[in-house]
Amino acid sequence: MSKFVVGLTGGIGSGKSAASSYFESLGIRCVDADIVSREVVLPGTRALSEIEKHFGNNVIDNQGELNRKILREIIFHDPDEKVWLEKLLHPLIRERIQLLIANSKSPYTILSSPLLIETKQHLQTDYVLVVDVPENTQLSRTLKRDGGNEKTIKSILSNQLSRTQRLKYADDIIDNSTDLKTLHAQVESLHKKYLDLASKK
Repeated sequence: MSKFVVGLTGGIGSGKSAASSYFESLGIRCVDADIVSREVVLPGTRALSEIEKHFGNNVIDNQGELNRKILREIIFHDPDEKVWLEKLLHPLIRERIQLLIANSKSPYTILSSPLLIETKQHLQTDYVLVVDVPENTQLSRTLKRDGGNEKTIKSILSNQLSRTQRLKYADDIIDNSTDLKTLHAQVESLHKKYLDLASKK
């Protein structure tokens, strides 16, 4: 039976992680694109050695791991370097995601990714589920959760799709502007729907 895959996304501070955690508690495998993107640059990987060769050893920390902060600074100020990095990593991330989905044993699989649309990962899914909150809620929740400053969070928001653009891709929407109980009720309802859709694929 072919796999039924739901792409789960949402802007920073929307509650995407809370939604994916609850799907997992219902026995559904969640493939997290953020975790995959870290795995493909672990020490000893071809990607990490390519990055070191291209950017120099200052992007590698004392433990032999990628210094994400330094690399982020470089690509933030040089769009060409960002393109180079994406050309290297995106195919590796896509390949690893496909492998994890293929090995999933749950009735359907969630692909959780903050940049599901931006990186075209939604093309690997059958359905797109967006966790949605107003942008001022994203800002206040992220400040409360991570600390940091408002300017940095606004910069992250501006690099993600706008709320309106993201919702255009949605097959289903979770409104997470209230509380966890309401979020869980919506997930349970969608879980039943996806079990049904997966059984028909």
